[in-house]
Amino acid sequence: MRQFFIIFLVLSLITGLIACDQKKVFEAYHKIDEKGWNKDSIVVFNVLLSDTIKNHNLYVNIRNKGTYAYSNIYLFLTIGSPDGVMRTDTVEFTLADPSGKWRGSGIGGLHDNQIPYKSSVYFPHKGDYKFMIKHGMRDNVLQGIRDVGFRVEKTY
Repeated sequence: MRQFFIIFLVLSLITGLIACDQKKVFEAYHKIDEKGWNKDSIVVFNVLLSDTIKNHNLYVNIRNKGTYAYSNIYLFLTIGSPDGVMRTDTVEFTLADPSGKWRGSGIGGLHDNQIPYKSSVYFPHKGDYKFMIKHGMRDNVLQGIRDVGFRVEKTY
């Protein structure tokens, strides 16, 4: 009986883990140079999108060190579609609350944030979309950002 319970528990856990991320279409991270994120450095994610029926949610993933000097980050986000149209947004994301406590999950001195960027986005063309992210902070070399990621998921 105990063996049956353990098998059931393991199978339930595996099924739960698989089912949890069925929305994900794309997710990847780009490691930022240890010397810092240069103002001219653009992080690029190429995403093949084939579903022109469902809408998508877009997220920016930021991993920052506890030594990051600011409570927020400004980013320039550009989306390039397969038909050549480019759209750029300037966005501000908050990484720490007013008391200075880092948001997101964290282990040690590293803090991980998955921040909603756009919800229910319709992509009218099948093909390769290019998501480009550049920091918009005043520092020429921004210290304390470890990884920048991007996630695309289907809405249901």
